[in-house]
Amino acid sequence: MEWRGRRQSDNIEDRRGGPTGGGFGRGGGFNFPSGGGVRRAGGGLSIGTIIFLVVIYFIFKMMGIDLLQMLETGGTTSGPGYEQSQSGGTRAPANDEMTAFMRTVLAETEDTWQGIFQAQGQNYEEPRLVLFSGSTASACGSASSATGPFYCPGDHKLYLDTEFFQELSDRFGASGDFAEAYVVAHEVGHHVQNLLGILPKFNQARQRMSEADANKMSVRVELQADCFAGIWGKYTQQKGLLESGDLEEALNAAQQIGDDSLQKRSQGYVVPESFNHGTSEQRVKWFKRGFDSGQLSACDTFSGPV
Repeated sequence: MEWRGRRQSDNIEDRRGGPTGGGFGRGGGFNFPSGGGVRRAGGGLSIGTIIFLVVIYFIFKMMGIDLLQMLETGGTTSGPGYEQSQSGGTRAPANDEMTAFMRTVLAETEDTWQGIFQAQGQNYEEPRLVLFSGSTASACGSASSATGPFYCPGDHKLYLDTEFFQELSDRFGASGDFAEAYVVAHEVGHHVQNLLGILPKFNQARQRMSEADANKMSVRVELQADCFAGIWGKYTQQKGLLESGDLEEALNAAQQIGDDSLQKRSQGYVVPESFNHGTSEQRVKWFKRGFDSGQLSACDTFSGPV
């Protein structure tokens, strides 16, 4: 993929190298918010002591140190899962090649979906991409590198531990920059679904479904995100950014991370009723359908067989 020298997105949060968010959550595709308790202190303090502590708290707060979060996280001085500057913001993304590539791919998705939404008289709200290492926190709960890349509709952010790409190459045999771009474009596809109201409807409907039916509907949601990623691929091709073999890289990635392929690799057999992302054949089919058509109307995974 010809990506160097192109516009890079500013919608990046770099949480790598900072304190972790703790725990392990569920990622994969998209996730849904979960609440958490807050520790409360007991009584026994005088009014003067309380006033003194409040003053100390705000002094440290002005310095960018949140004492309450130090209590909650066991002494760390930054927010949940990411490093903060004195102004309280996330630190600037590192200037490494992987970050530059991620910023460029994200910018290309922004341009593609801004154009598509504007053609329909709508505004495209750009998501943010969170780069993390180890684990981090999101509006959908805590996540670790074990969850893989995922989109959280609760905060409109994509979460990615960039070490995943090494695993994608070494463990699944899906290497190449366009294979990595496909992963990002798939999660952006979930963001598009969220803006279109598809994810909220699914979230509401799944409350009334059995686990088997919810899995079947989840497959359709995931395959549509693959199709949306294919649409982005089509626009990227039209810009002349694809190199020889790029499309094959994306299709191979889709093939390698199908539910059936993953289950065969991990346990030696498949359990179709547990599929929630789609088979290898289905994922390849829907990415290619989006790529071939470049049209939203071609990505209706909810009507008829998939």
